[in-house]
Amino acid sequence: MEKYATYPSLRGKTVLITGGAEGIGAASVELFCRQGSNVVFLDYSTTSAQALLAKIQSIPGAAQPSFMHCDVTDLARLKECAAQTIAKHGGVDVLLNNAARAGAASRVATADVTPESWEDDINIGIRHQFFLTQAVLPSMRERGAGGSVINMGSITWRIPTAGLPVYALCKAAVVGMTRTHAKEFGGYGVRVNSVVPGAVATQRQRDEVMTEGYRAEVMAAQSLKRDILPEEVARLILFLAADDSSAITGSSYVVDGGWVSDI
Repeated sequence: MEKYATYPSLRGKTVLITGGAEGIGAASVELFCRQGSNVVFLDYSTTSAQALLAKIQSIPGAAQPSFMHCDVTDLARLKECAAQTIAKHGGVDVLLNNAARAGAASRVATADVTPESWEDDINIGIRHQFFLTQAVLPSMRERGAGGSVINMGSITWRIPTAGLPVYALCKAAVVGMTRTHAKEFGGYGVRVNSVVPGAVATQRQRDEVMTEGYRAEVMAAQSLKRDILPEEVARLILFLAADDSSAITGSSYVVDGGWVSDI
């Protein structure tokens, strides 16, 4: 940890993270805790959350996060978690809209999409990002010190990738929402950016997606011929949350080992 940046501006800041029990979300929870932030993370997997809590408890000097069980498709519960976080900490300084349906479950071809699966994928892929941002924005305004909203995207729509059309359109929508919200919220000093990962070697991806053939495809496409790790994405998230990026908003940052050239 010592060879990576420390951000004094993140110490004591309240950070709310969705999908924080696994993958990029879990890496982000850990790194924010190492920075001394007050982290609240939401997830539907209590087992994964408890494992993460135990891991962070063993890290010397790390702040201890709080976990709230939440299915982000349940907007009432999502807003309740936001309200509880604001009541406890007086507001939210950083929002990481990270939750998504990852792995094999997101791979539904166009021919197999039904109205029901469409609605489910949209609710998981983009709806919760919009409404959780809506729920925490007033607290960011009231704090008067700005704030940072970070939306998690994906390069799937930019490649483009076949076989997961609804997932890809949600991730494309993240970029548009990010740019719109950056304009809407800039007058309050609130910054909004998105992070756009490529093929990140999370445990779920290793278990469900990264077959030998798919990994060969990834290595052929990337400029860097190695796996991209969740903590490498999380380190960019820290920068976008910290005051070091205080003049950056409305932008999307690709972390994909050089698969695509721009957004």
